Amino acid sequence: MASLLTANGISKSFGERVLFHDLNFNIDEGAKIGFIGANGAGKTTLMRIIAGEDDCDGGFIRNSALKVVYMEQTAPDTDGVTAFEYTLSVFSRLIEIERALEDVRLQIAAAPSDELIKRQDELNNEYIRNDGMVFRAKTRSMLQGLGFTREETDYPLSKLSGGQKTRLGLARALLSDANLLLLDEPTNHLDIDAIAFLESFLSSYGGAFLVISHDRYFLDRVTNSTFELENGSITAYAGGYSEFVKKKTAALEAAKRNYENTVTEIKRIEGMIEQQRRWGQERNFKIIDNKQKAIDRLEGGLEKPFEQNERIAFRFPPAKRSGGDVLFARGLSKSYGGKSLFKNADFEIKRGERVFLLGPNGCGKSTLYNIIKGTVRPDSGSVSFGVNLTEAYYDQNRSDLSGDKTVIDALWDEYPKMVRTEVRSALAAFLFRGDDVFKTVDRLSGGEKARLALLMVMLTGANFLLLDEPTNHLDIAAREALEDALAAFDGTIFIISHDRYLINKLATKLLVFENGEINTYYMNYDGYTELKSSRAPSAVKAEETAASSAKEDYLRKKELQSSLRRLETRVSRLEAEIAGFEERIAALHDEINSAGGDYERIMELTAKLGDEEKALDAAMSEWEASTDELEAVRGQV
Repeated sequence: MASLLTANGISKSFGERVLFHDLNFNIDEGAKIGFIGANGAGKTTLMRIIAGEDDCDGGFIRNSALKVVYMEQTAPDTDGVTAFEYTLSVFSRLIEIERALEDVRLQIAAAPSDELIKRQDELNNEYIRNDGMVFRAKTRSMLQGLGFTREETDYPLSKLSGGQKTRLGLARALLSDANLLLLDEPTNHLDIDAIAFLESFLSSYGGAFLVISHDRYFLDRVTNSTFELENGSITAYAGGYSEFVKKKTAALEAAKRNYENTVTEIKRIEGMIEQQRRWGQERNFKIIDNKQKAIDRLEGGLEKPFEQNERIAFRFPPAKRSGGDVLFARGLSKSYGGKSLFKNADFEIKRGERVFLLGPNGCGKSTLYNIIKGTVRPDSGSVSFGVNLTEAYYDQNRSDLSGDKTVIDALWDEYPKMVRTEVRSALAAFLFRGDDVFKTVDRLSGGEKARLALLMVMLTGANFLLLDEPTNHLDIAAREALEDALAAFDGTIFIISHDRYLINKLATKLLVFENGEINTYYMNYDGYTELKSSRAPSAVKAEETAASSAKEDYLRKKELQSSLRRLETRVSRLEAEIAGFEERIAALHDEINSAGGDYERIMELTAKLGDEEKALDAAMSEWEASTDELEAVRGQV
């Protein structure tokens, strides 16, 4: 397979901190690469270097006929530009062709010519060849698939949230004609349905892509190779995320065994040398010299395997036992601005259950979470809790973590009975060490705020955890540590999440928003998707058929409209030509009548008259055929 891009010796530092050094890798045509590594490892920096948006300190990148598109993280607040118009601008060439076609049409109407007709045909062919018939429909479909309503696509950019602007950047990247897409956390701000849409698109995408993501389920669905950036080096593995984990684990175990065996061999030879020295004979010194050379060779190739990056030590303390009934929701309903989010919702949660709340963005998940918290009142219905319960809440927005408090003071104010050593130890377990504990909260990254908030939840000793998107902003290692801790937690868990890997690993029950109702399923995410697909395969097929038929009808209509314009232009041109022939024939008749007895002149004029009449007959025949065809096309449009 041909190589799209080759990187040689890429290095980048910030001050004394070396992000990576002497990186070498290839990206082949059609490659589908997952790019993983701890937060702060330099993944985004390397991706920006590949895109040409940042410079490297050393090395170079070679590419062959490469058109690379880097996913924009946010759209500008351009005055008067809507979300749809901004996304549509990725098709600037097609929009230019439309304007050119309109100009040519007006020119032909005013003064038709073969040159203008030829230009119109060239523009029409380019327009059709590059999907000009459907680029607006493709844009609408892409925005809808990524979670925009029709109303939201007509919002001005200034009215959109940061997450919506990120989705616009993703839409523009996916709609481009790049042969290498660079996608940085594309599943952020997407609900499960939108992620599934993105997976379907990328699975059938003909170009190559490099995608940074901490969503392991997503990586397994769309990638066939993996780049890991760790300890300043990059390693390529064949296969998606799960295959990468197997191969990396095997490689680490093999490296450790090789290291331990080599160290053992060195110690064995050193023992032999010590024994030879005790004997002290000349022959023994020669043996010692040979053995020392063997040690030098072994030590020269000895490389201690890198230790795994430090992992967060999530460990929830033992929780007191609650009653068997943890929560009852009866007849819950809630509306905003006349829009019903859900109605007559009934569900219950029992001790020890791990319940996940699923549904698209905007369906009311966070509203239901806040009703349970007691910060939002339902329009109707009630929520009641069981006995011996202690609740702890994790808010994905972490609105309580702000201001100029330091990390250590924020935790200490929450748990004033802890001594300084306990506070520092707890923070160290969550990778806040050294001067990190004196950072102010408003200077923390999203991942650091998430770690601090989860630490606060962990220290409560609660037996009922209510967590809103707890894995957002966490890297893969932190997600896995949280999963292990939640799996070992002996209380009850209620979680809002789009993290399908987490749901599959932990869920005992799902509460799913479906058509304004909340339905209960005793299964994990994969079980739920299998159930959905088995319920109504014919409906899915019918929907696909209807969509395909609608697309075919749309394309056919556009083709007919194009043919209509072409025929109208041809008929107008022929009518102008016929009028010209008739004028010239009338003039020839006048000249013949006035020629008198000049027979030579009469013969010459008669010959010209015959030529003009033949041309007129041909033009009339073509006009009649074109007129019939035009009427037939008009009847179909």
